[in-house]
Amino acid sequence: MAELEFLSKYSGESTTQLLAYEGRCRVDSIVLAFEQAIEAKAAADRTLSSEEEVVLAIEALEREVNNGGYDQFFRNSSKAFAPNIVGALDRIGCPACARITAAALAALPLAGPPTEAAIDRAMAEDSASRSDALSACDADYFRNTEDIAGRLFAFLKANHQSIQLG
Repeated sequence: MAELEFLSKYSGESTTQLLAYEGRCRVDSIVLAFEQAIEAKAAADRTLSSEEEVVLAIEALEREVNNGGYDQFFRNSSKAFAPNIVGALDRIGCPACARITAAALAALPLAGPPTEAAIDRAMAEDSASRSDALSACDADYFRNTEDIAGRLFAFLKANHQSIQLG
């Protein structure tokens, strides 16, 4: 079987056109192209659907945790997705990752909802117990066998009418 090509970047395709790359391009690269298109839409101050927000949240989690763990997810701008990330994971059918991410959120000493400011305050405190808990969540995340990119792609296909690109 021939190896699938990598779709290197979003270049103005519609939702239908991106979905048509299935079978020719790697799913993770198609998902990345969707993320790039939705980010461009957000940068143009266009309203995002809840489905488009799910894509951005999941991709932010994937990028940050794979590069520096949950600690990095909570320190970078990706923390903006913290209030919705567990629900986003559940929506795409990743309950194990949702449980792991909920545990990571619970490791933060938050007095209320996980707002960016509250997360910043929690992460500013030196805490060995928080670091240990987040490291345990990182280990669980990397042991998790759910195909997050594949499930996100299935979500994109099932909800394509709510994802308007271009």
